[in-house]
Amino acid sequence: MNNLDDLDFGEDVELRVHPRESETVLLQIPRDTLESLKKVAEQREMPLEALLKFYIGKCLRQDLSQLFANQVMDSTAKVLARYHPSEEEVSKILQEIRLEAK
Repeated sequence: MNNLDDLDFGEDVELRVHPRESETVLLQIPRDTLESLKKVAEQREMPLEALLKFYIGKCLRQDLSQLFANQVMDSTAKVLARYHPSEEEVSKILQEIRLEAK
């Protein structure tokens, strides 16, 4: 069952989108960059505004994920430091975690 059309929900399913509050932002973009964005939007068959929101959302999720990872590593370092007196050993453990996470 790889197709949503093949699923049997037993009744009609209604998709409800909950709009979020938004704010208009004035943004200056170099003309050549704007032309490139328009070309990409046209190629993807989507409005320019949708493409911009897509790019912002994608990069924002990546940055937020990295911030979270950094917070976890900072917390891990603090906890390890409380239980392990050797700063060198703590650094080695953190380095190993970073390597395993890649």
